[in-house]
Amino acid sequence: MQESRRNFLKKSAIVVGATAAAGATALAANTEKASLEANSDGVVVGSSNKKEILYKKTQAWDDFYKQAL
Repeated sequence: MQESRRNFLKKSAIVVGATAAAGATALAANTEKASLEANSDGVVVGSSNKKEILYKKTQAWDDFYKQAL
């Protein structure tokens, strides 16, 4: 009796876990696709209000550029 109950709980936990993982993956894919839209050039336009900083002048960058040239 005890062994069959344990086996049932193990099997049901595996099924529930797999179902939840598949649902979360599908939900994430749908959300990502709906939130990002591309303009006519194929560039994705987001709604972030953060300023993008690509380069900040530091001593490490100066050393890197001196060695690269």
